[in-house]
Amino acid sequence: MTNYILALILGSAFGFSLNKVGLTKYHKVVNQFRFTDMSVLKFMMTALCVAMTGLYIFRALGWVTFPTVPATYIVGNLLGGLLFGVGMALTGY
Repeated sequence: MTNYILALILGSAFGFSLNKVGLTKYHKVVNQFRFTDMSVLKFMMTALCVAMTGLYIFRALGWVTFPTVPATYIVGNLLGGLLFGVGMALTGY
């Protein structure tokens, strides 16, 4: 139960920061797909790097362990992400 509460708190904080910076606005997302405004990409890559660094520090301290991921999940995630991204770009969102 504690994991769910922690995930809810962290997700809410991330969503709040996305909204506070203005990255939930339509023109920001559209301009990202048009390659005229890279603020969404910069924010997401910064969040990804911070999370990745934190996880590897926690792994080095022995606080978390990484499970092995089968190759079929990786291929499915790549194809699903590609399909989702193309769909968003084609619908104009």
